Amino acid sequence: MQPQKLTMSIWHNIFCVITAPKYGWEVINQSNIPTSKVLRSAYYPLMSVLALSCFVPMLYDRTISFATSLMTGIVSFSTFFISYYLISYLLEGFYPELAKTEGAKARLNDYILYNLIFLVLLRILRNLLPSDFTPVLFLMAYLPWMAIRGTDNLFVKKNKVAKFVIISSALMLGLPFLFEAILGLFIIK
Repeated sequence: MQPQKLTMSIWHNIFCVITAPKYGWEVINQSNIPTSKVLRSAYYPLMSVLALSCFVPMLYDRTISFATSLMTGIVSFSTFFISYYLISYLLEGFYPELAKTEGAKARLNDYILYNLIFLVLLRILRNLLPSDFTPVLFLMAYLPWMAIRGTDNLFVKKNKVAKFVIISSALMLGLPFLFEAILGLFIIK
């Protein structure tokens, strides 16, 4: 597949999984795009856009300095960078049956990655708005719905779906906030 088509396919997958999660997860599995390509073509660039979006509040709030925006951008990038790898490690530890084969491990990493991409997009949107727009925070509640729709493609046993969704959603929603709070202590305001 050509690089341009591959990138367009990744963005199509992101759009599908956000707008119609059950169909989106099927499209992701059928597209068979390696996780490393999704990381390089979508996740890392989106984290860079997130870091850059941390400078936007300087336009409407004169009390925010360049140094604060720079540190906030570094914290935001680091938060999601660390979160992906730690969540992957923890879910493989909690559910070793989901990472027995390379294919199963790739599906689990895609599951984590596409859900985190959704959260990164929400954070970018939140940074672009002039105030803490509450509906953006409520959109985070959509993540468990996306997660539950993706369990069929992970082949999670029916009796473990609820527990898996609770644990994975808690990790994907909680770890970025935890890391941001910890790293945010180092931001000079």
